[in-house]
Amino acid sequence: MRKYLLIAVSAFGLGAGSMAYVSQQARATPESHAETYHMLELFGNVLDTVERQYVTPVDDKKLIEAALDGMLTSLDPHSNYLPPDAFGEMQDQTRGEYGGLGLEITSEDGVVKVISPIDDTPASRAGIKPGDFITAVNGQTVLGLSVNDAVKEMRGKVGETVTLTIAREKTDPFDVKLVREIIQPKNVTYKAEGDFGYVRLAGFNEKTTEETKAAIDELRKKNPHMKGLVLDLRRNPGGLLDQAVGVSDLFLDGGEIVSQRGRDPHDIERYNASPGPKLAGLPVVVLVDSGTASAAEIVAGALQDRHRAAIVGLTSFGKGSVQTVIPLRGGLDGAVKLTTARYYTPSGRSIQRTGITPDLEVAETREEAQQVANEAFQFSEASFHNALGSEDGKTREGPHAPAEAPPPTFDEKTGDFQLTRALDVLKFGSVQATPKLPKPAATLAEAAVLRGVRGAPAKDAPPIGTDKPH
Repeated sequence: MRKYLLIAVSAFGLGAGSMAYVSQQARATPESHAETYHMLELFGNVLDTVERQYVTPVDDKKLIEAALDGMLTSLDPHSNYLPPDAFGEMQDQTRGEYGGLGLEITSEDGVVKVISPIDDTPASRAGIKPGDFITAVNGQTVLGLSVNDAVKEMRGKVGETVTLTIAREKTDPFDVKLVREIIQPKNVTYKAEGDFGYVRLAGFNEKTTEETKAAIDELRKKNPHMKGLVLDLRRNPGGLLDQAVGVSDLFLDGGEIVSQRGRDPHDIERYNASPGPKLAGLPVVVLVDSGTASAAEIVAGALQDRHRAAIVGLTSFGKGSVQTVIPLRGGLDGAVKLTTARYYTPSGRSIQRTGITPDLEVAETREEAQQVANEAFQFSEASFHNALGSEDGKTREGPHAPAEAPPPTFDEKTGDFQLTRALDVLKFGSVQATPKLPKPAATLAEAAVLRGVRGAPAKDAPPIGTDKPH
C-alpha cells in the first residue's frame, strides 16, 4: 500500500499531505441504524424536491457530488470527495508532471486561499503569495465555491491566459494574468554557498529522494571538503510520505523518522531510517517557514528530534494529519480522501496546529516580522475553524516579535536573510554559538489594537516582544 502526504483539502498544482491509496472494501454491519436510514431517506426527498421545484433544471450528478464533498469537508479541512477527473489529475500530480498554474489552494467558508505557489511556475513568477485570496477567475467570482469547483474554473488549455483576481491583506484587490502551462516542477535545486552546500526542496514527488541524493553527491563532488549543508524547505507544501522518509534517511543513521496512529490507539505504524552513518556527520541546517507543511514538516521534525540538524526560520504550517485516498469502484466513481491518522515525530510529539518551532527564529523580511507580530496576518493549520485539535492541548504561539529580522542595513531585494543566518549557524557550529542579533523593533500598534478588541484596553497592551521568552 503506497503512502502519501497531502497538505491541502484539494490541490491545484502539486499535492501535499499525508495520504494512502487503499482499495474499497464493503463493510456490512448487522446493526440497524434507523436514524441513518431516515436521514438518507430525507436526502432523497430533498433531492426530489429540488429536481421538481427548483427555478431552473438541475444536474443530479453535480448536486450529489456537491453533497458528498460537503459531507466530507465538514469533517476537517483535508477530507473531501474527488470526482473521477479530479482523482485522475491528483494521480498525475504525484507523478510530477501536469498542466495548470502551479498553485496549492484550499477553501474555508467558501473563500479560496493560496497555501503556496510552486517554484518556477506561472503562479510563483507572477508573485502570488501564501495567504492570498482568489476572489474571481476571468472576472467570474469563485466566492462560495468548493475547492474542486474553484479548480475547475482555473483549468483550461495549455497556452491560454487566465486572469485571477487577488485579495491581499492591506492591499486593494488586483488582477494577475497567467498563462497555463505544463507544470514540471523542479522539486530539487542546488548550489554552492562558499564552503557550504545549499539544496532546496520545493515539494515531494516520486523523484525527490533520488534527486536530493544526486544534488548532494554533485555538491560534494565539486567540493570534497564541503563543511555543511543548508536544506531549504520553505514554502514546501509537502507531497509523498515515502519520499519524506527517503529524504530523512539520507541524513539519519537508523532509528525512527515518523510514526502514524489511527483511531485505535494500538494502530501504530512506524517508519525507520536504514542503519549506517550518512554524509559522514556533515552539519545540516534546515530552513522552514509558515509554508513548510506536512511531508516537509516530517523531515524537519525528524532531523530536529534526532539532533541531526538545527532548524532556522519561522514556525511551520502545522499539518500533522494523514489522509487516506480510497478509490470508489476502482476510481470509476472517483475517490474519497479521508483523514485517518495523525503523524508523530520521533520524540512522540504531534505538530497538529502547532507546527515545528525553529531553534533560531528568523523572519525573512521586515514586513514578515510585522506579520508574525500581528495575528491577523498569520496563515497556518490553526487558521481553519474545523481543523483537528492538538491532542495534548498545546496551542500555536500567538502574536510576538520574532527573535531576529533583517536589520535596516540588509538589502532584502538582493539578499536572503534567513539563508544568511543559516550559513552563520554552520560557520559557528551551532545555534548556541552563533552571535545573536538585536531583537527587531516592531511597530506593533495593529496587534495592540487587536488585543484591545478582545477585551484588554489597547493602551495597556505591552509592546509585543517585551519580556517574552524565546
